[in-house]
Amino acid sequence: MRRPFARALTAPLAALAAAVALPLTSSPPAVADEGVIGGRPVRVADSPWAVALASRDRFGGTRAGQFCGGVVVARSTVLTAAHCLSEDVLGAPRGEVRDLKVIAGRSDLRADDGAEIDVRDAWINPDYDGYTNSGDVAVLTLATPLPGGFVIPMANDGDAAYEAGTGAAVYGWGDTTGTGDYARTLHAARVQVLPDAVCEEAYPGSSDGRYLPSSMLCAGEPDGGKDACQGDSGGPLVAQGRLIGLVSWGSGCGRAGSPGVYTRVSDVLRVLRQHS
Repeated sequence: MRRPFARALTAPLAALAAAVALPLTSSPPAVADEGVIGGRPVRVADSPWAVALASRDRFGGTRAGQFCGGVVVARSTVLTAAHCLSEDVLGAPRGEVRDLKVIAGRSDLRADDGAEIDVRDAWINPDYDGYTNSGDVAVLTLATPLPGGFVIPMANDGDAAYEAGTGAAVYGWGDTTGTGDYARTLHAARVQVLPDAVCEEAYPGSSDGRYLPSSMLCAGEPDGGKDACQGDSGGPLVAQGRLIGLVSWGSGCGRAGSPGVYTRVSDVLRVLRQHS
């Protein structure tokens, strides 16, 4: 499930790493009562930082070429999953995908509102481990900046939003049933942050991956039923108005005992500082 060219960190990314000291003042986003597996549609106007990654050349035009999610963390900067830009996902080397775009401000992929913005540059975490899935983050630089209201703050290490039991929401345009029923409109699911011990027990190390609490975050429901799924990779997990995770991997979708695993945003901030 959701599993799955590195280059030097650019100046905008160094600035992004420094920007996390800004106060986190956003209010919690509006979310439907339920929401991706086990969820309902939501308005992108209430969560403008949730964006779609698209390539019509690689994935066709039915859903505007959407294949992964992303989240706006600075006016020209979008975070997504490293594995979204792999040859396994794209079906071609990243450098051969000429029409990679970020779709922002559009709830329904069939519509023509919002904006389709060219990706000017892509940086993939050189420490991404495709076996454990650790470090699953990439940074996209947009050719045209978005308005400031599209930006969501990132939760630093020690933020209360990471605490087990915290209510959160995951967003995406991916599979809504686990059987290939891909959404055309943005969906959200209410989940909760789960204790690391639950995730370590679920994923001690196998072909699925290994849960590493230092770089990962686990969320879902104890009995399953609410989760991200295929096509949601790289999308945001949000708690208390702050970004805490990026959809990364898991076993199946919405299964009891197999919660969704997310790249921990506090570790993303560490990675950006390390490579700046």
